[in-house]
Amino acid sequence: MRTSALTPAYAPLPFGAAQADIDPSTAPDFAPEAVARFDALLHEIHPDAPRVNVPRLRGLAASLMAMPSDEARQMLALRMTRISSLRALLRDADWNADDAMRARVSKLVDYVDRDDDLIPDGTDLLGKLDDVLLFELAWPAFEDEAEEYIDFCAYRHDEHPDGDAAHQRAAWVRDRLAELALLQHNARVNDSHYANGRMPATPFRIGGG
Repeated sequence: MRTSALTPAYAPLPFGAAQADIDPSTAPDFAPEAVARFDALLHEIHPDAPRVNVPRLRGLAASLMAMPSDEARQMLALRMTRISSLRALLRDADWNADDAMRARVSKLVDYVDRDDDLIPDGTDLLGKLDDVLLFELAWPAFEDEAEEYIDFCAYRHDEHPDGDAAHQRAAWVRDRLAELALLQHNARVNDSHYANGRMPATPFRIGGG
């Protein structure tokens, strides 16, 4: 209902766009079969995601390797912290995500938790690149759900609604709809201008002149 801090608001990963100053051959090679399995998993989670192939993955890895190491590690770490919110969504008994959504999120989290994935997690600098890439390319599949969940958590923390999970969610929906109605009312009032914002045909005069 509200825009949450979970939404990636930073620049996207440099994936799929050739960069003139980046030489993909500086990146390690990747087994085509492993990349194909990664791409298949991505499209199980989000069928409309871009395709991942060896040239694109090598280009992304080379771009990361060309950055100052601190900057590259920070870029990956920022995205990894976002994944923790999806773990919380799965574990939270108060949230009623449907089975299809839970299956998508579970597939992503299960992949991230593996050490022997496309790029072994212990690989220097690049070890989390495949995890981050999967998260970013699959993000549209659960963006709305994740944002709503984060907003619900904020509401639950701030307002301490009574009752069981269903009553708490109902209170959240009711109060957020009330907030939205108030915002819409205020917008209508602000857009209304007495006398249509124009000078009256006969200007007002003070006094008898």
